[in-house]
Amino acid sequence: MDVNRTILVCQNPHSYGYKDVWHLGNPLDSPTSLLFVQLSLITMLSQCIEVCLKPLGQSSLVSQILGGVIFGPSVLGQKKSLANALFPMKGAMVLETLASFGLMFFFFIVTVKMDLATMLRTEKQAISIGLSTFLITLVISGGLSFVLKKYVSMDKSLSEALPVIAMSQAMTVFIVVSVLLTELKILNTDIGRLAMSSAMSADIGSFSLIVIIFAKLENKGGNIVSLVWIILSIAALIVLIIYVMRPAVIWMLKRSEGKPVDEFYIVCILIFVLMAGFLSELIGQHFVMGPILLGLAIPEGPPMGTALMAKMETICHGFFYPIYLAVSGLKTNVFRISFRSFWVVGVVVFVSSIAKIGAVMLPGYYSNNMSMKECCMIGLILNARGIAELTLYNMWKGSKLLTEQEFSLMVVSILLVNAIISPLLKMLYDPSEQYHSIGRCTILHTRRDSELRVMICIHNNENIPTLMNIIEASYASRESMVGVIALILVELLGRARPLLVAHQEHDTLRSEPCSSTQIENALKQYAQQNEGYASVQSFSSTSNFETMHDDVCRIALDKRANILIMPFHKRWEIDGTVQVMNRAMQIMNARVLEKAPCSVGILVDRGILCGSSSLLVSRTTYHVAVFFIGGADDAEALAYSSRMARHEIVHVTLVRFLLFGEENSKERKRDSDLVDEYRYYNAGNRHFEVMDEVVKDGIEMSCCIRRIIDYFDLVMVGREHPECVLLQGHDQWSECPELGTIGDMLASQDFVTKASLLVVQQQRVRGRVVNKNTTTNNNNPFPIQKDQMMMVNDVVLLPHDELNRASCSISVVDR
Repeated sequence: MDVNRTILVCQNPHSYGYKDVWHLGNPLDSPTSLLFVQLSLITMLSQCIEVCLKPLGQSSLVSQILGGVIFGPSVLGQKKSLANALFPMKGAMVLETLASFGLMFFFFIVTVKMDLATMLRTEKQAISIGLSTFLITLVISGGLSFVLKKYVSMDKSLSEALPVIAMSQAMTVFIVVSVLLTELKILNTDIGRLAMSSAMSADIGSFSLIVIIFAKLENKGGNIVSLVWIILSIAALIVLIIYVMRPAVIWMLKRSEGKPVDEFYIVCILIFVLMAGFLSELIGQHFVMGPILLGLAIPEGPPMGTALMAKMETICHGFFYPIYLAVSGLKTNVFRISFRSFWVVGVVVFVSSIAKIGAVMLPGYYSNNMSMKECCMIGLILNARGIAELTLYNMWKGSKLLTEQEFSLMVVSILLVNAIISPLLKMLYDPSEQYHSIGRCTILHTRRDSELRVMICIHNNENIPTLMNIIEASYASRESMVGVIALILVELLGRARPLLVAHQEHDTLRSEPCSSTQIENALKQYAQQNEGYASVQSFSSTSNFETMHDDVCRIALDKRANILIMPFHKRWEIDGTVQVMNRAMQIMNARVLEKAPCSVGILVDRGILCGSSSLLVSRTTYHVAVFFIGGADDAEALAYSSRMARHEIVHVTLVRFLLFGEENSKERKRDSDLVDEYRYYNAGNRHFEVMDEVVKDGIEMSCCIRRIIDYFDLVMVGREHPECVLLQGHDQWSECPELGTIGDMLASQDFVTKASLLVVQQQRVRGRVVNKNTTTNNNNPFPIQKDQMMMVNDVVLLPHDELNRASCSISVVDR
């Protein structure tokens, strides 16, 4: 059978009328109706497959290609009547044209998010890994292909295509790696960042290789003059984009300065994309080359990059991208593949994959002190295949370099490689493992004379005054210093690669100046006011809120923070109205609470309502209340407030809610012992007082809180509490579960108050319990025996005579 046969489809250009079902016609005779049905069927089937495969750890790429394969000649297409009705030859051109059109805009919008300056400043480690994977894999796979050609009998078409198939295995495309890391939600991890940077370095070699191969295909006659013209035309296109289109875009940006980008400018840029695609075809290159170069030339980030993302990202990623994958699957015919061809290509793909992992190990393990596991993870990530490779194989199929057999082989190889990589990465790499702290890292379990490390996360400059008041109230002194770690949270808009940078010299992170003058000045002022007693470090995380918790937990773990304070996702306006800043922040806070390696506080900032002055400047008394019901979280809030009570202008009131009739309960006695410990700590301190409120139920407690809350500037409360009658009724509904029952009530818009709220959760040691037999402190030669201490909700209570010479050190054992 001739696999290179040509099929001609004839269609009457004068036939415009198509009968509907009411006129006994077939609506699928209409190209428009046919296209709608095809897109609907492919999308629905792909989504169904994804639902089935997602629990198995498969990526969306596998399900979307399989959706096309099932409707193609490999499965349902074998039924000729069904294939002719739903996917006839006359509809193929319309569907492929739509897919190609979408592909052009997909590549454009992805490259707009790429920061060319960042690519050029890629770390040496990433450059060495990227170049190593590209060059070593190119040499090994290319050499293997020539050996197989010489010693293994195979089809003539495969023999001619095998060298370029082997060279394509050396490609590592940034776009494909980015899609995979985003789906796996490891874009913000150290391994994810290094893999992205390495892919960017390798992409330079990959893109150059594709251009050279395409130029070679266009110059089949070997004419040197023709080759020179091809190279000059590519250079001319680059010059046109850099010196004509880019300046035009920058002019648009200047015209839009300080206001949203005009929609007319967006339309102009879309016209530029179409022109770049046309000019690429005109000079003999693939139509996506021009849009890729144009995307790199457009300034990333706000305002232009952000505006383009808002207008185009959903349709490009959610519609055009899956359609192109499915159309590639439609062209795949597994029945064209011979067994000998399958194992020949399989050997090349397998050896290339192993070579790529080995190429990562060479510079990573032996030169950059990476662990073998990290090298394997990065090698697996760089082996990802996706839309860039499919585009290349479609291009080669159109130029007759690949026959239907080789094209089907390469689509199957992409399916198999991704089907193996994605679940393997999920099984071998859990990013949250690194945040599992070995011991306690809380305020409660910190020595009174040791440094208190407080990490604050800043998303909105309006939160700075309240945050700085909390930091100042934490009381930096000669006896107990305060270390402040500030992390500025910036949502990733119009950019592809997340960034985590330090604003001072750092061993592993890139250092850059702080972009926020207000934050920098506030931190500098605090450091100057507490010179010698406080240290300040600042970082910036530019990422999606879905994965930003990785950066938060990483910095908290690296700096051994005792507590990190997160911003609430709602903002109070000066007129008392409440606005939701970003719902994704709520999800981020929930993940931080789950994975944080230290205690966590969520700050509900109402400082704008009362116009509270800064403690750094004013000497006005700062009133802090702790609403104590019981539990480890309340104990952590009490420990933090006890430290604040040492400050000369901070007044702390512990409001303890006691349930009427429970005087002799075991829980009451334990809580009383804990409160008595802090009474002893603060004996003679006028800035610390305890107020007992006896209530019968949750309604009385709520009324009591409403009566006294406006006397305070800051209210602290634990997130979770033991089951208690006081919580009944309040726990029936919850708008913000990350705040707990009481925190959710106090943060409600219906609860009118001007006091800010700090909801505290003590560090969770997942999968471990505290050893209740003995504890020892490495800094203390006197061991504390079991009969000298008691446990309250995992809180160690010591007798008074031991408190001055021993601090809490908790040993941790597996369950």
